[in-house]
Amino acid sequence: MTNTAKSLGSTESADTAPEQSGPYVQSLARGLSVIRAFDGDHPQMTLSDIARRTGLTRATSRRFLLTLVELGYVKTDGRMFALTPRVLELGFSYLSALSLPEIAQPHLEQLAASIHESTSASVLEGTSVVYVARVPARRIMSVRISIGTRFPAYATSMGRVLLASFSPEELDEHLDGIDFEGLTSHTITSREALVRELAYVRVQGWAIVDQELEEGLRSIAVPILHSSGSVIAAINVSTTASSHTVESIHDNLLPPLQLAAERISKDLTASRPFSQPKTSGISPS
Repeated sequence: MTNTAKSLGSTESADTAPEQSGPYVQSLARGLSVIRAFDGDHPQMTLSDIARRTGLTRATSRRFLLTLVELGYVKTDGRMFALTPRVLELGFSYLSALSLPEIAQPHLEQLAASIHESTSASVLEGTSVVYVARVPARRIMSVRISIGTRFPAYATSMGRVLLASFSPEELDEHLDGIDFEGLTSHTITSREALVRELAYVRVQGWAIVDQELEEGLRSIAVPILHSSGSVIAAINVSTTASSHTVESIHDNLLPPLQLAAERISKDLTASRPFSQPKTSGISPS
């Protein structure tokens, strides 16, 4: 154990809560919750901050933090804690197997260069979209978007494209876990209204979100499809309300976006010809 870990750990008693029986490993879940407590708004935190964000006791939080320090995933000066670049290893295997980021990136770069707007790719994780590739043309949001950034799927164009691929039963189950929040005055916050909107997305094959995630931000998204017709990801173009009307987005940005999606889908299928994701209900048109 490092000297820092020894000094920090000497004043705390061990957590005596029993480990949950069965296949669920509670200690692993707690350790992951400590890692996930860090984000763009909280890159450095004290022990108290982490305990508060995870809902764990200070003693439990300290034990997990010191373990992560020992393993090289967290660094500390004795008071503040922060993640190290080594945490990227935890997601590298998934991203490598997925192959989406490296395949999508050159197509997104070409698209961004041709339309002079920001482009991104994401996948669905729980009730959020997670960015796995991005080409920023300029900063158009108040928050900084990077690989791994998460937004609520219901309020994003990529999220709606992904949700529209669900079967009715899957969508019902998914929506049960959503706490609808009015992020702006335009955000859809009704389950019924979202279901209706997703029905349109499913038929037309694309989604436009007009200032629902952030005031002044508009985006349009299309699915990335497997050869079987399954939706495996989504890409979008984001712009400002002052730059493009909804009609302009549809007329000028949708065609090149669809072309990029077709090329990414083709390259993904070629790289994984025998992979068969679940069937989707979204139209590729």
